[in-house]
Amino acid sequence: MRKRILIVEDEPAIRDMIAFALRKAEYEPVHAGDAREALAQIADRAPDLILLDWMLPGTSGLELARRWRREGITRDVPIIMLTARGEENDRVSGLDAGVDDYMVKPFSARELMARIRAVMRRTHEETGEGTVEAGSLRIDVAAHRVFAGNDPIQIGPTEYRLLHFFMTHPERVYSRSQLLDSVWGGNVYVEERTVDVHIRRLRKTLEPHGAEALVQTVRGSGYRFSTSV
Repeated sequence: MRKRILIVEDEPAIRDMIAFALRKAEYEPVHAGDAREALAQIADRAPDLILLDWMLPGTSGLELARRWRREGITRDVPIIMLTARGEENDRVSGLDAGVDDYMVKPFSARELMARIRAVMRRTHEETGEGTVEAGSLRIDVAAHRVFAGNDPIQIGPTEYRLLHFFMTHPERVYSRSQLLDSVWGGNVYVEERTVDVHIRRLRKTLEPHGAEALVQTVRGSGYRFSTSV
């Protein structure tokens, strides 16, 4: 079955260009010009990936991304933000909202397809079976779920991959570039600053369960996961 990709973009010309490129790459594009249409498309069937324009009429793409990261049906759906806003603060805001990647307009169809393939590889790869445990945390790999004791933890897809890597490689310091290669993949298109954003989000996720201190900053070197706090 072809991967279904939702294009949330209010400019018809851009939407049509993206849809043409997606069909050529053997994806199944579906369209939405605003938040209402996007929500209707998702209610009909959850997509495999969302291309989300920042500037939409009514509800912004940033608000939609935050909403979708809170809802069960879309929590694990990868999101690529499309925007003309290229400043660092804007990119960080998008990452903080839960998007997986960020593309600044104008962009080529070739680059967009490469970004989509990279995000798909990162978010849909199989991680094996069994469980991983460290301190109070436990990952049920087959179910793709994280627990603190017996309490389930709601966690985003990137934070899940980051935590899984840390828990399977404890007590070692990893630089930002090493984490990008190991968690995001060697063909990554995102910046090293992205690691800091997701480390902050991972700690915020673990904080209600008293486990945020397991993810440690090693000044001048990077990050380490350790149960010795």
